[in-house]
Amino acid sequence: MIYKTMRIMMPVIIILCSLISCNQNKVVPKDDFVIANGQVPNIAIDKNGTIHLVYGLGDSIMYTASSDKGNSFSRPSIIAVVPGLYSFAMRGPQIASTDEGIIVTGCTSKGNIFSYYKENGKWKLGARVNDVDTVAKEGLMALSADGENVFAVWLDLRGDKRNKIYGAQSKDGGKSWAENKMIYTSPDTSVCPCCKPSVVVKRNNVYVMFRNRLHGNRDLYLMRSVNNGASFGKAEKLGTGNWQLNACPMDGGGLAINENGQVRTIWRREGAIFTDAPGVPEIEVGKGRNCTIAAIDNKNMFAWTENGKVLFIKPNGQKKTLGKGSLPVLKGVDDEHAICIWQNEHQIHGAVVEL
Repeated sequence: MIYKTMRIMMPVIIILCSLISCNQNKVVPKDDFVIANGQVPNIAIDKNGTIHLVYGLGDSIMYTASSDKGNSFSRPSIIAVVPGLYSFAMRGPQIASTDEGIIVTGCTSKGNIFSYYKENGKWKLGARVNDVDTVAKEGLMALSADGENVFAVWLDLRGDKRNKIYGAQSKDGGKSWAENKMIYTSPDTSVCPCCKPSVVVKRNNVYVMFRNRLHGNRDLYLMRSVNNGASFGKAEKLGTGNWQLNACPMDGGGLAINENGQVRTIWRREGAIFTDAPGVPEIEVGKGRNCTIAAIDNKNMFAWTENGKVLFIKPNGQKKTLGKGSLPVLKGVDDEHAICIWQNEHQIHGAVVEL
């Protein structure tokens, strides 16, 4: 009797399990929702589609993840407590996904950058990124990875106490770091000292974008390495205009590389947000600050802050207000959806957007 009942019920059980599995894999658009208490978020998506989120909470580097494409997030946990951790104003933990797993970096007010990696379900301290002590005083850094190649960039004061763009490569998921490389030194004192640089790794290519300070102008520049960051080509100015400014904008912008290897950037000049590709005149896409970009299926999407709200532009140009806040970061979840994470009043917010 029990056997006959189970035989009758088995197709129903299979259908239910299939429906549950489909629902877990289905991306559900979600408007503004709170993920955790904290600030300065950053995200990475691994090869399995898991969304990994890090952020700062006082001296703690915090972590949470979503295995269902943003439908839900795990209970936040502490990666490490780092005395003097930078966790405000673009100076937050960074995260990247490698073939080895997830790597996280955090910078202290003393000017040291530490890396962390996950092994057997536990976070471990890797090597220090900067090979000269206390040189990353601004706490402005970026991290990216593709395959086994990881590259970090930051503002560095070594030598003459003037900010330069430095970088370092890791081939083992942050357990060790290669000798630091000077990527760019401005001939006019220093690079802009309060703007976060950006980095994207795509196969053997490493792209670095930063705001320069040259002849009184605070413009964005792009550099490229074709040998995993061992050397870089000439710094190329982005855009045809200039921003004459005797102050720091505190706004670094972002860049993305699509599947065809094409570069697209987004950045602020005065009160406007521009996008462009190297050698192509810039296009204004809006007004505001704190802009970010992501590429998916060879299409670009943007987000930024305008009048205290986070705005999102779909690849078709349609604009959407996601919620109140600042410092948005973007990632494509699949060909039809993206996730945007930002901060608002010491909380981490998110939205899953249909493209």
